Amino acid sequence: MGNDIKRGSAEMTAAMLISGTIGWFVVMSGQPVSGVVFWRCLFGALTLLVICGVLGLLRPGIITLRTFGIAVFGGVAIVVNWLLLFASYSHATISVATTVYNTQPFMLLVLGALFLGEKITAAKLFWLALAFAGMTAIVQAKPGAGSDAFDGYGLGILMALGAAFFYALAALAAKWLKGTPPHLIALIQVATGMLMLAPMTDFSHPPADAGGWAILVTIGVVHTGLMYVLLYGAIQRLPTHLTGALSFLYPIAAILVDRLAFGHTLQPIQILGAATILLAAAGMNLGWTPRWLRPRALQN
Repeated sequence: MGNDIKRGSAEMTAAMLISGTIGWFVVMSGQPVSGVVFWRCLFGALTLLVICGVLGLLRPGIITLRTFGIAVFGGVAIVVNWLLLFASYSHATISVATTVYNTQPFMLLVLGALFLGEKITAAKLFWLALAFAGMTAIVQAKPGAGSDAFDGYGLGILMALGAAFFYALAALAAKWLKGTPPHLIALIQVATGMLMLAPMTDFSHPPADAGGWAILVTIGVVHTGLMYVLLYGAIQRLPTHLTGALSFLYPIAAILVDRLAFGHTLQPIQILGAATILLAAAGMNLGWTPRWLRPRALQN
């Protein structure tokens, strides 16, 4: 058990650090967002195809038609999530967009209540209200004095929120696919993305040099194929609370990359809002209950 925890922690840490660097690769690729996501899906699909083949997941009859349909639905949601998140970087910075994106647990909370009959407790409502307060602080920290700057910033916030919503839809689909090999689900998702984006991808302006191609290949192989392997390996080995705790390495890494690579510094009110959102998300993921919301018998 101890070795599983160590290995799972290392895998989860690596997966989150890899995720935290994807914003830099997206910006430096110089490609339109739809193009970046298409190449991510293509190179990710090739990587996951090999992985699924090695794991023996490509044999006939391993999934049903219903399972395949739900996986495709999840694929549409995850691809729209990538499109919105990557597009938000140019409006609200990687730091702000990633922090806002971490409202996903609250989107899933509402969807779970609507479609899975999951109970919303007083503690969950408290964390939801706290996250909303943090979001309000971030929105108020509009950059510059011009209305155009604010409109772009607000659009970035909305895109990041939209990305969080579609991620929650993909997570909801994953809940319906419990017991299905996760690497196979990921393969179906990125293959779905390839088919979705091929008609809108401009193939007449590919990367101009080997460096540009290397960035796209890295996004597909490392940030998609390898990251999925590490993430699912960690989830299988770690208790839920440890998985939730380590997931916060992702926004922290993204904020550091944004600061070091692009010099973007959060304003004090943005730092306060970001810390509030991450605290609320931690409370949700780790199942914390504020003392004043606990039954009296548990307080004594």
